[in-house]
Amino acid sequence: QVQLVESGGGSVQAGGSLRLSCVVSGYNDNNYCMGWFRQAPGKEREGVATVNTDGTTAYADSVNGRFTVSEDKAKNTLYLQMSNLTPEDGGTYSCAAVMGQCSGGYLLSYTAQLGMDAWGQGTLVTVSS
Repeated sequence: QVQLVESGGGSVQAGGSLRLSCVVSGYNDNNYCMGWFRQAPGKEREGVATVNTDGTTAYADSVNGRFTVSEDKAKNTLYLQMSNLTPEDGGTYSCAAVMGQCSGGYLLSYTAQLGMDAWGQGTLVTVSS
């Protein structure tokens, strides 16, 4: 059983920074891919930042240049460093994982969301102006 646990959410002022963490367990090897997704009230969930099997990353256009995703394989942990936050960045951030090979920006897609093995419980991020 694959499990993911997020942490690090909170309230910040516009322009501030926040780092989210996601710990994954249940995989027998490191052949899996992970990503961060968010959902604001009244909006559909969207891919934010993902890490492919080869370590390459992909970002949503709205966060590119402000967010950085990284992975510590030894700790089975995915991080999301968020900088220069805006109110539009607010929402529930969730991490997800899927077994197999991943490449390009596929994990950012809605289709990829449907194929995820497991999701974390989500961590709330609020940004005040």
